[in-house]
Amino acid sequence: MKEKLTVIKVGGKIVEEEDTLNRLLSDFSSIEGYKVLVHGGGRSATKIAAQLGIESKMVNGRRITDAETLKVVTMVYGGLVNKNIVAGLQAKGVNAMGLTGADMNVIRSVKRPVKDVDYGYVGDVQQVNAGLLADLIRQGVVPVMAPLTHDGQGSMLNTNADTIAGETAKALAQFFDVTLVFCFEKKGVLRDENDDDSVIPFITPADFKEYVEQGVIQGGMIPKLENSFSAIDAGVSQVVITLATAIHAGGGTVIKK
Repeated sequence: MKEKLTVIKVGGKIVEEEDTLNRLLSDFSSIEGYKVLVHGGGRSATKIAAQLGIESKMVNGRRITDAETLKVVTMVYGGLVNKNIVAGLQAKGVNAMGLTGADMNVIRSVKRPVKDVDYGYVGDVQQVNAGLLADLIRQGVVPVMAPLTHDGQGSMLNTNADTIAGETAKALAQFFDVTLVFCFEKKGVLRDENDDDSVIPFITPADFKEYVEQGVIQGGMIPKLENSFSAIDAGVSQVVITLATAIHAGGGTVIKK
């Protein structure tokens, strides 16, 4: 039987504020067994870019990453945000190690081709070095993964944190019994966006199709759920969408085979 591994993805908002970060570090450090943390950091990047006189451009919620912006996100995601989390986990007795995709060639990406929009230095994940990650994890190391990858040609690439979490979970499913948890600002996928208690507890692919047709599920939740089903199809045992403060509480929306 495979050993259990939990991959937790948290947005930048959670890890960028002291109170929510401390709560997350406590909750995450008390998860039993093997674990991986994937984080964002977009608000910090926007703030520091502004202080440096660099304008942040977004299209459909995605950051356009030109050469100057790439320097900022590399500093902020791979440095400031990542190392704050690592130091906080070390203080709680968790042997955390901060990683970008470039470290030990853990995640290799290809620069996103230009179609309607030129996103600049943005990476689409090509491969995850799951064997190396699995070895680290089994040695008691807890990877803390920043939303940065590399192209193998010397360039860093800004890469969506949900995608990194999903691709990492899929790759590690060959070695572990993986649960992937997407933390965001609601209790789960809601039947009614104005009612925080209208959580849909389970979603199957057929339910998903129906909810999208009915307009119950829309916007940014569609790609999040598509990522979730793709992870299940690739061998992840279950995906949970919930609040960062509820990673121990059960609940949320569960996606299984």
